[in-house]
Amino acid sequence: MEGVRSAVKQIAHTQRSQWLSTLSPLHLSLIPLLSLSSSLYAFSLLCRHLLYRFHILHKHRLPVPVISVGNLTWGGNGKTPMVEFLARSFADDGISPLILTRGYGGADEAKMLQRQLRCTSAKIGVGANRVATAAKFLKQYGYVNFDAIYAKPLSEESPKIRHNSDQIGAAILDDGMQHLRILRDLEIVMVNALMPWGNRHLLPLGPLREPFTALNRADIIVIHHADLVHENDIEALESTIRKAERNLPIFLTKMAPIHFFPCRDISCKMSLRAVENMTVLCLSGIGFAGSFIQRIRKMGAAYVDHIDFSDHHLFENKDIEMVRARLQALESEFGTKPIVVITEKDYDRSPEALQHLNHYEVLVFCSRLQFLVYKGRTEERFKKIVRERLSI
Repeated sequence: MEGVRSAVKQIAHTQRSQWLSTLSPLHLSLIPLLSLSSSLYAFSLLCRHLLYRFHILHKHRLPVPVISVGNLTWGGNGKTPMVEFLARSFADDGISPLILTRGYGGADEAKMLQRQLRCTSAKIGVGANRVATAAKFLKQYGYVNFDAIYAKPLSEESPKIRHNSDQIGAAILDDGMQHLRILRDLEIVMVNALMPWGNRHLLPLGPLREPFTALNRADIIVIHHADLVHENDIEALESTIRKAERNLPIFLTKMAPIHFFPCRDISCKMSLRAVENMTVLCLSGIGFAGSFIQRIRKMGAAYVDHIDFSDHHLFENKDIEMVRARLQALESEFGTKPIVVITEKDYDRSPEALQHLNHYEVLVFCSRLQFLVYKGRTEERFKKIVRERLSI
């Protein structure tokens, strides 16, 4: 099954004009079935939107402002880092945010957010029915008026409201663009600069979850991993987005490395220099492993190998055996004991399985979303747009 997923992913990330020259006969044999499936998916997508448009299916309004963070393509677009950034920003401003996430893949992203935000006022609701999940949390904690908090000057009584209120002041829809049941006040769409649209086909033939025209629903576009591509590529990407929606504010972000921590002791923070001159095996089951591997290579490792699984992959015993065999081969080739580097998402999904690699050092790579200054667009400008939009 993992092999089929890998084949589908390769097709989705290969331009149609290059299929015959770059894809194997096995890949090519899958295309007719994937093409039919994409047509059926497009039809079901159209029907679903029409059901909401004609109010046969109903949208729900929450009593607090709602921000949706989503994308047009599958995986690796920076949705969860943006959700964490927004939640932390709200919490720092004294607004307790409620994150609503479906909980794919054993809820690995929810577990990661819970660990990252454990010392803040953020709350995380996990469940396929996000309307019911929101209602449960709003009933349990209550809610406050978002406008009232931002309208209050920093007086003597404001800090109490800002720091002591446990009531919910805003909701954040994680992976919310295709979740139409909840009305939103702000739609943020994340775009992967390294692989923005793939072959431009709908799932499963391509990576698009909706047609490109769906960008007209966006209020803000964020181009993620912008530091890993050339400025000309950013200009071309912005031009493409402008053709779909001319006046959209566009921001650039990257994942800024912070530190490592060893799987054996998550309380221990290790310098980013821990991989310098080392043989490294990057192990991941995330949406787009390319950005993760590039960042580790930039840290001065002597050699970087990688094993990539599909997004949300739960490591099994056979996977661990394969990893152990690769590590032994690397040790034999380079004469030094290699180290394993994984992402936070992989750690939070499979901490027990990784303990079986106890003969090797397993480090978790920690990074946080950071805005890049681009044409006068800054983190402060982004936050201002968010506040203005949610104050409507």
